[in-house]
Amino acid sequence: MTVRLREALREAADVPAYQVHERAVRTARRTRQRMAAGVAAVLVLVALVPLTVRGGGGGLAPAGSGGPALPDRIGLPVFGALHATDRPRLGPASVIFSGQARGLTGLIDENGTIGVVGAEADRYRTYRVGHEAPVGEQVLLSPDGRRIAVPGGTSEHPQVDLVDLVDGRVRPLPSPVARSVLMEPAGWAPDGKSLVVRDVVPANPEGSAYRNVLSLVWLDTGRAVRGLAQGVQVPSFGAPVAFSPDGARVAYQIGDEVRVSQVGGTADPIVPDFQPLFSFRVSSDEGLAGKGAWLPDGGLALVSRDPESTRWRLRRVDPRTGKDLGRLELPAVSGVTTIRLLGWRPDGSALVVAYRPEPNAPARFDQPLELDQRTAYGHVRSVRVLALAPGAATPTTVLTAPEQVLAVDVADDVVRSGRVRDADPPWGVGGRFWWWAGLVALLLLGYVGIRWAVRRARAPRG
Repeated sequence: MTVRLREALREAADVPAYQVHERAVRTARRTRQRMAAGVAAVLVLVALVPLTVRGGGGGLAPAGSGGPALPDRIGLPVFGALHATDRPRLGPASVIFSGQARGLTGLIDENGTIGVVGAEADRYRTYRVGHEAPVGEQVLLSPDGRRIAVPGGTSEHPQVDLVDLVDGRVRPLPSPVARSVLMEPAGWAPDGKSLVVRDVVPANPEGSAYRNVLSLVWLDTGRAVRGLAQGVQVPSFGAPVAFSPDGARVAYQIGDEVRVSQVGGTADPIVPDFQPLFSFRVSSDEGLAGKGAWLPDGGLALVSRDPESTRWRLRRVDPRTGKDLGRLELPAVSGVTTIRLLGWRPDGSALVVAYRPEPNAPARFDQPLELDQRTAYGHVRSVRVLALAPGAATPTTVLTAPEQVLAVDVADDVVRSGRVRDADPPWGVGGRFWWWAGLVALLLLGYVGIRWAVRRARAPRG
C-alpha cells in the first residue's frame, strides 16, 4: 500500500457517515407533502367550478341573443341536473315537460319531476313536484315563462307554489277556499298577474263526496279572490281554462258544458269579479281546445274527433251560443289520442300538442272517451308539438320529445314569437353531480390529511 493510498483511506474514514434511513424518510415525507398539496389544489379547482352553481351573487347565465324560441327537440335531464332554484339562474323558460322517462321519475316510485328548458338556449333544470302531475294540466308555465305554478302543500294546508326561474324563489300561494284538501293551478291570466286555481273540498262531514271550486287569485296580494264556479266533481272540471287575449273573458269546461265569464277589473272584495255570460254543451268527442282556445278574431276553438277514427280537428264556435261555425281551414291530426291547443303564431298557424297513444293501453281511442283520460299517462307513449298552418295538407312537426315524455307546456311568449331554434340538449352529467363529487373529494382529502398528521405526530423524532 502506497503512502498516498494510505492517506486517502485515512481521510475517507474521517468523513461523517451518511444517514441513509433518516434522509430517505425525510425525502419520502417531502414527496408525499408535495403530492398531497398538488392533489388538494386540483380538487379545490374542480370543486370551485360547481360550487359557483350554488354560490352567492350572480344573475342569469349567458344566453342566446335571438330572443325566446321553441327548441325543435327536447332531451331528458342529465344525471345530477341542476334544480330550478339553483345558481346560475335559468331565467325565463320556453318549455316544461313531464312524464315517466329517465330523469323524470324516482328510483322506486313516481316523484313527479318536471324538466325545464331555457327560453333562448338549451340550459336545462328540474323541479320535483313529489307526485304525478302532468304539465299543461296540473303544472302550468306562466305566459312570459318566468314562473311555474305547481301544486304543493298538504291536505291540511294545500297551496300552489310559484317557482320563479329568474330569482330562484318559491312563493307559496295558500288556498283561498276553507276546508280545501287539494289546490291546483288551472290557468294563467295573459298578463301573469292573476291565476285561476281549482280546489277540492269535502261535500259532507264524512268526506265520502267532494266538490270542486274555481277561483281567481290576484298574485300581488294573494287575498283578493273571487269565486268562479263550484259544483260536484266531474271529469274536466274547469279544465282547460282559456283567457281571451285581452284578459277580459275566460272560458272553461265543466263536464260537458263550456262556460264563458266576464272578468272584472276591480280588486274590491265586495264586487264580484266574475260575471257569467254564456254557456253551451259539447259532445263526448269534442271539448274546449286548450289554453289557446280563443281565436284572434274573438271566436272559440273546440277540438273535435272525426267519427270512428283517431283524427282530430279544430272547429270554430260562437262563444255566445256555442253554434258550430265549421272546421277551421287547418290540417287534421291523425293517429293521436287527442290534441291540445297552445296558441296562435304570427303567421296564423295553430300550435298544438299531439298525444301519440300507448300501443298497450286498454282504452279505444277511436271511440268516445273523456278528454282527461285521453291525456292520462297510461294512455300516452309520447308527445309532439305541431304547427297547423292555414291551407296546409298536413301538420308540421316543430318539437319532438323522447318516448315517455308524456306532457309539455310552452310559454305564451314563445308561441307568439313564432321562432323555432335548432336544439342541442345537454348530455353527460350535470352541475349537481360535480358539486357533490367535489365535496366528496374534499372530505376524502381532509380524511387523508388528518391521518397523515396523526401519523407524523406519532412518528419517533431524532
